[in-house]
This record gives sequence, C-alpha cells and structure tokens, in this order.
Amino acid sequence: MTDERVEEVSGVRVLVSPVGLVDERGAVDLISQAVYDHDATWVALGADLLGDEFFDLRTGRAGAITQKFVQYGVGFAVIGDLTDRLAESKPLRDWVRESNRGRSVVFVPALDELADRLQGR
Repeated sequence: MTDERVEEVSGVRVLVSPVGLVDERGAVDLISQAVYDHDATWVALGADLLGDEFFDLRTGRAGAITQKFVQYGVGFAVIGDLTDRLAESKPLRDWVRESNRGRSVVFVPALDELADRLQGR
C-alpha cells in the first residue's frame, strides 16, 4: 500500500493509509482523517506500518491503539502476512484470533480478504 485512498469494500468506505502508526495520538489523527476527510468507517493499514512494538503485546501499544478505534466506532484492519510473528508469540496468536471473532479490529493477509469480513456491515 503506497498511496492513501478510499475504497468501497463490501459497501463500506475504507481509508487505506500508507502512514505509519506508532501511538494513540497517531490513531486519533488517522481516525479523524478517515471520518471527517473521507467519510470512511474503517481504516486499513499495512502491518509493516505498525512497527515491532505493536506486535509485542507487553508494550501495551497494540491495546492502546486499537482501543482508540473501538472508542470512536471506527473499524481497524491490519493488512499483511503475520505468519512469522504469530509463530513466535502465543499471546499475539490468541489476541489476533479473538480480534478476528469481533467486529471492530481484524487482521487479514490482503485487502481483498477484508471484503469477507465486512459483508453485511
């Protein structure tokens, strides 16, 4: 993902952002941009743009960032292959699995797979 764009995915407006996200302030900025500039209800971000600390659950960064999306009612999709990271961390595997059962934060290997998650929303 190189350019910011808005895509209709299963009838849902998704801001696909190329901007790295490392803290809660960045999450709020991205949420504001999605909602007010693009009338989007979801944000999709490449896993490579989140940094290693996001995937180390001990840092609390993932929880703090995703909590902002939940609080503001904006969906958050992490796009990318997490196979290696998931193999290294059972807590991360569990968290990704539980997130994917919900409706606010999802992890998918590719943007086109987000369509299945957003069906009927």
